[in-house]
Amino acid sequence: MVLVRTTPPRPVDVTAVFPELAPLARPVIRLHPRAGSPSVEDSSVGGPLLWPAAEPWPHCEGSHQDGGFRRPLAEVRLDRRVRARLHRDPHGPGLTPEEEAVRARNAAVAGERHDAGSPRPAECPVPLLPVAQLYVRDIPLLRPPGGADLLQVLWCPYDHDPDHKPSTALFWRSAAEVGDVLGTPPEPYEAEYPGYVPEPCLLAPEAISEYPNSLDLSPESQQALEDWGRWQAADAGVDDSYAEYPPEFYNGELANAPGWKVGGWPPWGRTDPNPRFCAVCDVRMVPLLTVASFEWDGGTHGWVPYEDRAAASAAGHVVGLDPAQPTGVEVGSTDNLQLYVCPADPEHPHTDLVQ
Repeated sequence: MVLVRTTPPRPVDVTAVFPELAPLARPVIRLHPRAGSPSVEDSSVGGPLLWPAAEPWPHCEGSHQDGGFRRPLAEVRLDRRVRARLHRDPHGPGLTPEEEAVRARNAAVAGERHDAGSPRPAECPVPLLPVAQLYVRDIPLLRPPGGADLLQVLWCPYDHDPDHKPSTALFWRSAAEVGDVLGTPPEPYEAEYPGYVPEPCLLAPEAISEYPNSLDLSPESQQALEDWGRWQAADAGVDDSYAEYPPEFYNGELANAPGWKVGGWPPWGRTDPNPRFCAVCDVRMVPLLTVASFEWDGGTHGWVPYEDRAAASAAGHVVGLDPAQPTGVEVGSTDNLQLYVCPADPEHPHTDLVQ
């Protein structure tokens, strides 16, 4: 069965109210990750990678401070499994016999590590965790270097200075040239936060258009957005509650699509616009991938796909079952981590920014 998600039409045709914004439309592909069991042949979030068996798995060599929130990956996954089961069956046992056995194995591994005097995992080179795998056949908006048709994104699941976010790594490759696939990649023992451990998700890519955040507009366009009379004159049907600050309606309902996506415009909000420039050629970089903590929130509920409307109205969601947070990822204070690449050469070093 093919996974499909459909974004409802915007409540207002913004180019009918503000024709000057029409040239600023950018293509974007909403990835719509949803819980599943992807294979190495699938585009996915948190799924297995088509990684060559002969190629070393990437590790983080950076320094990692000793934080107080670290948890073993096995513990994070078991906790999520138990909470998901109890969500479906609130009267079930706290732990099933199988879950008890998993917890006992986890405790035994932790004890062996302690008895062996193993260094803290963060004191060693840390294996990176898969974040996303994107095939160009599914995400044609990607612009890979010559011969490549696959993008793989990994990160180190520990905070890194100066911005306290996971350190990311990008790999472009040709799927046809992979050959034997690495069967059991190494994993870090623990993560800084549970939100740095993505849940396996299949994707339902959907191509739409979006417009810049109001902070990215010219002063003249920003002033036009704030003119409530212009919205009324266009008979756009915007709720009067936005009369004091119409840009709030524009940003939440018409400009940036929320959630995981490729391309589009930066989702400013945590900071004012902060352009990124290539460290090699000084060209202004463009958004590649937005890693989102949530697919939508109270201010962007109008972007909920038709297929998720019923589930989005239900209460009591848990990680993996909440359609607004299927990946379990949470960056910063429920922010987005946006990756940027050089439009002149995608193999130039990328950069990222939390928004």
